[in-house]
Amino acid sequence: MKRIILTGGGTAGHVTPNIALLPRLKELGYDIQYIGSYEGIEKELIEPFGIPYHGISSGKLRRYFSTKNFSDPFRVLKGFGEANKLIKELQPDIIFSKGGFVSVPVVMAGKKNNVPTIIHESDMTPGLANKLSLSSATKVCCNFPETLEHLPSDKAVLTGSPIRQELLSGNKIAALDLCGFSADKPVILVIGGSLGSVVVNNAVRLALPELLKKFQVVHLCGKGKLDESLTNLAGYAQFEYIKSELRDIFALADIVISRAGANAICELLALRKPNLLIPLSANASRGDQILNARSFEKQGFSLVIEEENLTKESLLENVHRLYDERNTFMEAMKNSNQQNSIDTIVELIEEASSK
Repeated sequence: MKRIILTGGGTAGHVTPNIALLPRLKELGYDIQYIGSYEGIEKELIEPFGIPYHGISSGKLRRYFSTKNFSDPFRVLKGFGEANKLIKELQPDIIFSKGGFVSVPVVMAGKKNNVPTIIHESDMTPGLANKLSLSSATKVCCNFPETLEHLPSDKAVLTGSPIRQELLSGNKIAALDLCGFSADKPVILVIGGSLGSVVVNNAVRLALPELLKKFQVVHLCGKGKLDESLTNLAGYAQFEYIKSELRDIFALADIVISRAGANAICELLALRKPNLLIPLSANASRGDQILNARSFEKQGFSLVIEEENLTKESLLENVHRLYDERNTFMEAMKNSNQQNSIDTIVELIEEASSK
């Protein structure tokens, strides 16, 4: 039996692609172990799957000044020591890393112990954690064609992002019942990221009177971001967060308004959902969502409104265009070569672990 260590954490986006690989890895008979931080979100997300979980010390690698910058290097060193000990004990055939700060000591310890490692970069340009891991990796998977030029040519592979297969088997009728919608009007799904987006929420709610003339709207608005004054508005359903029913809502949606996190938009690509992306502003991030969105726009998968240009008028104009031209967007997504990411990544894992 081959043994694989999965690692990645800090945000859900560094964990859910690992989860998407689990069924195929189990099918192939791998013994699966997970290394994450002691109490990070990855522990909470992985535990329901019954995968042995090993916690290590993790420090954050910041680009800005913080007093924690003086103490966190010692936490990273401690994490390296713990990861090195675990790898010696577990003797894995392969490591697969989805990134995040906790993955860096695991990948480096893997190299020290001559364990082949495959890492995955979701965004257009590598994040700091993956930049530090590049030299220790056997192969580097990525989501976007443009990312290949930022990676070593002998290691880079365009794979797309692993998508949870259950998202592909939603039930429209169940979603209609959940939302209280009728079957005679198209549906817009609004997703503001895992925590919701005040900017997106406000723009959508401002445009609701016009949107509801033609569409029904299901709005995943984030924890604490419900608008109680809209609770009984016909054709509008709002939720803080949806878990198991998300696949049903995806099946129901005709078009999607979304932030442009890499994993989120790769799910839209896999589901072939015409989408309007509103990326997180560069003022609030390193600008990766803007790059992600522009790549999808260039490939014909998406329309894009940058946050600074988001108004009621621009939102309505782009929503109507997206719906009217939805078949064109669906055809472009159908012809993408980033659809079979699980198969491609597992083939890389099988090849590397055999060596």
